[in-house]
Amino acid sequence: MKKTGIILLMIIVGFALFAGENQTEKAETVVADSVQTPQITFIELGSVNCVPCKMMQPVMKEIEEEYADTVKVVFYDVWTKEDKKFAKQYKVKVIPTQVFLDENGEEFFRHQGFFSKEEIEKLIDEQLKK
Repeated sequence: MKKTGIILLMIIVGFALFAGENQTEKAETVVADSVQTPQITFIELGSVNCVPCKMMQPVMKEIEEEYADTVKVVFYDVWTKEDKKFAKQYKVKVIPTQVFLDENGEEFFRHQGFFSKEEIEKLIDEQLKK
């Protein structure tokens, strides 16, 4: 019951906040092609129709460019039919959610809400030193 209430609240808030916005925008998956075996995979779970998620787009692009040799950046629009499965897979409760995986695919950090470039860089630099 509690889980259903939270999901229902997220849906209601999401529709209320973004009513009238273009719902037909196609989700873009951002992937750093130059990373053969990434030391870190940065997964952004959000939506192109979510304001804080939109704010994350330039941050993700800068991280992708600055850490092209070590970090793979991936975006899933969890409000689309194609990417909805990733919300379940990563047990997303709030969007945006950032999940960071090590080179073995093991989650080592998770954050909910807007995550500044500076904080992400600190996290990445710490992990790369290990």
